[in-house]
Amino acid sequence: MKYAIALYVIWNIITFSMMGIDKYKAKNNKWRISEATLLITAIFMGGIGSLTGSKFFRHKTQKIKFKILLPFSVLLNLSVIVYIYYRITMIH
Repeated sequence: MKYAIALYVIWNIITFSMMGIDKYKAKNNKWRISEATLLITAIFMGGIGSLTGSKFFRHKTQKIKFKILLPFSVLLNLSVIVYIYYRITMIH
């Protein structure tokens, strides 16, 4: 269980960092991380890192799909965590 938590935290640090990296690349006219990649990584258990990174770096905050899908990904991620927690506690 502690490995799953560590992996979750590391993944969210990565998704947070991806927002910062993409913001840096946008400001410096460099090759960018695709919006699809940013959203997919958020939906697959990186919602908190992505949403926090978006706010912290002020990146993608005006795009409607990010305004909707990043908070949705957080809710989806938390739903998965709650579901897994209850499934594990039911077994024991």
